[in-house]
Amino acid sequence: MAEKFHFVPNDLATLADQYDVVVIGSGAAGMTSAVQAHELGLKPVILEKMPKIGGNTNRASSGMNAAETEVQLNHHIVDSYEDFYADTYKGGGEKNNTELLKYFTEHSALAIDWLADHGIILDDLTITGGMSTMRTHRPSSMAPIGGFLVTELLKQVAQEKIPLYTDVKVTDLIQAADDTVTGVKVTTATGEKTIKAGAVVLATGGFGANQALLTKYRQDLKGYNTTNQPGATGDGIELAQTIGANLVDMDQVQVHPTVQQDTDHAYLIGEAVRGEGAILVNKNGARFVNELDTRKNVTAAIDALGGTGAYLIFDQGIRDRVKAVEFYDHIGLVKTADTIAELAQTTGLDADTLTAAVTKWNTAVDGHQDTDFKRTTGMDRAIVKAPFFSIHIAPAVHYTMGGVSINHLTQVLTPAKQVINGLFAAGEVVGGLHGNNRIGGNSIAETVIFGRQAGQQVFKYLQK
Repeated sequence: MAEKFHFVPNDLATLADQYDVVVIGSGAAGMTSAVQAHELGLKPVILEKMPKIGGNTNRASSGMNAAETEVQLNHHIVDSYEDFYADTYKGGGEKNNTELLKYFTEHSALAIDWLADHGIILDDLTITGGMSTMRTHRPSSMAPIGGFLVTELLKQVAQEKIPLYTDVKVTDLIQAADDTVTGVKVTTATGEKTIKAGAVVLATGGFGANQALLTKYRQDLKGYNTTNQPGATGDGIELAQTIGANLVDMDQVQVHPTVQQDTDHAYLIGEAVRGEGAILVNKNGARFVNELDTRKNVTAAIDALGGTGAYLIFDQGIRDRVKAVEFYDHIGLVKTADTIAELAQTTGLDADTLTAAVTKWNTAVDGHQDTDFKRTTGMDRAIVKAPFFSIHIAPAVHYTMGGVSINHLTQVLTPAKQVINGLFAAGEVVGGLHGNNRIGGNSIAETVIFGRQAGQQVFKYLQK
């Protein structure tokens, strides 16, 4: 059995006064940008305010979307950038920033290749809501993408000896007289410090765990649980705004439809469960929605049930395709039974209604025609292999589509669309790419695609 990888952050005593580039945030966007910048000959540093590395990336489960990849062809999937663009544009209510979306879709396959070049292999496929074909890449182990990616990127950081510090909070961006960003001020356990840098990359994530900021833009979300880690408080957004950056789409907040909330923590149940064939039923045991419609629409359908939440229903065949279920079961979120009727009883549903719903769904899968809700994807396997499982879910705040305004070069912009020299941003801290609804699998893709771009553009900027 392979030895478990353990990463040790750098000792605070070694934090230098100057680097070529300061990367704020240790999620996939931050680590990707740092690795890319390092490979181009720069000396980056990664600063993480939390004691734990990885940010919200750790909580991603389904995969990474990309089109026109070798992986797809190996699975006999013929895809196109245009279709990827069209699905994402439609899914985002046609409110996406088209400049960012074009770059995103056209550089997704290159991002898969870049990961593979670093030994990070995503060679299995699944599908998420709002996608018309299988383009959600994940490891062949079917491990949740987030933890896998964080571990593998940390191996790159360790191998290349890129300094990464935890418990370091950036409090200010420093600007020269011409407004160029030239460094940061930080607070650590040993006091305050100023770090000079040729450029700064904001990779601080969103603000889903900041109730005050959320309700400033969306009063209707007051009191909602969140799937986010506690550090997702919008620090980078506020740092950028303080020096004149433009913010976009701040009222566009995604509520994820399938989150288990019956314990002290909210656990996101990844879209891959539905993508591999699970259905959703109401408290009576009846289907009520196309389970792979956009997150926005599935959430609305669950909310319309009147606060009861809903239930994911699936079997061993589906479980075998989603390794994250092992974790959900381990922490007590999954109910199990040998038959559908017994599952209904265990779950508190009407046995006849649930049995009829599953039977009708299996017929729909066999004929590949869902007459009730017009579902056309995630129909590769019926719910027939015992044992059978259920998970109680309800919507929770998951992703903030709004954030800092950038161009496709990841340069941060003012309201007048002027570039703030020396300041770049990638990942969930950025607004505009997703429009009014993010498609599952696009957030991880965004971190790698724009993380790479940030590393490359910082290098180019520092050559001037």
